[in-house]
Amino acid sequence: MQKFKIAIAGAGNIAQNAHLPAYQKRDDVEVVAVCDLNLARAEGCAKKFSIPHAFGCAEEMLKKVECDAVDICVWNRAHKEIAVLAANAGRHILCEKPMALNVAHAIEMQEAVEKNGVTFMMAMPRRFASEVAYLNHLLQSGKMGQIYYAKTSMIRRRGTPLGWFTDTAKSGGGPVIDIGVHAIDCAWYLMGRPKPVSIRANTSYAIGDYQTKGVSRWIALDSDVTAFDTEDSAAGYFTFENGASLAFEVSWALNNQDSDMVSISGEKAGAALDMAAESDRLVIYAEEEGYLSDNRPTLLAVDPFEQEIDAFLRCLREGEKPDASLQDGLTMIRMLMGIYQSAREGREISL
Repeated sequence: MQKFKIAIAGAGNIAQNAHLPAYQKRDDVEVVAVCDLNLARAEGCAKKFSIPHAFGCAEEMLKKVECDAVDICVWNRAHKEIAVLAANAGRHILCEKPMALNVAHAIEMQEAVEKNGVTFMMAMPRRFASEVAYLNHLLQSGKMGQIYYAKTSMIRRRGTPLGWFTDTAKSGGGPVIDIGVHAIDCAWYLMGRPKPVSIRANTSYAIGDYQTKGVSRWIALDSDVTAFDTEDSAAGYFTFENGASLAFEVSWALNNQDSDMVSISGEKAGAALDMAAESDRLVIYAEEEGYLSDNRPTLLAVDPFEQEIDAFLRCLREGEKPDASLQDGLTMIRMLMGIYQSAREGREISL
């Protein structure tokens, strides 16, 4: 079996807690290098995961190390720079969500990838959860019918991360672009990825930099809070070219109960998925023999990051086109930026 050489850009939480452990479980991968703006952190990561080379920047890493692909795990602002470097060096790319800081950056990435003919895949782990994969199978088989309405909610009552996440110059936004991308992409994916045509949304800044006690927070390894100018929450309503619609709500901080769900309604059946539940997470709402039925399929739990990386390597090995494609990433960043524009201008906007 061909053994792929992978270079990791970014030695932060997502690389060390998700991507690298998944690579370590495989025999067909060798992680040959890691880079980080904080060289000491890159060196510590290299030691922890037995990676032979550590660098302080991606450009140096790509010049000095032979690799097949670059796994981009840096903050959002640097996605474009590293993706363009990797594409121009002829390296395939797995890129953490969101695709870029903004639409202009995403277009630059698209141009570099297409010019150099490399494989580009978005890291969207929710698509690889057992329940989502099963629902997508039902959708593709026609058993759901056309999905005409969906809603998704990813609410944290208090869960604003610390570090670069709250600095829009580095992140591009708050919960919309951080966790909203997971919720909205998952719902849109299960709708069959219809073409978005409009968005009406609101954002709130009512809670801000709270000092609530007794709550846990995700802390970036660069934990200094250099700015706190992101939204607390957002809600809105997308419409699509096929007539379908999607309602969403996302928050890092909101005076309401936590929630992490997606539901879809189709012409033949619907479904509700509670991502926070420990069991019976998925219910299929259908009809059987003329009666309403609520079905709870038994599914094997999987690690979505492991499944995601398996899919990426399969694309490299077998020439498959990524399901979480470059075009999907570009469409999603247009949708996310549309939320901010609609909220800023106080009106429905066309996408």
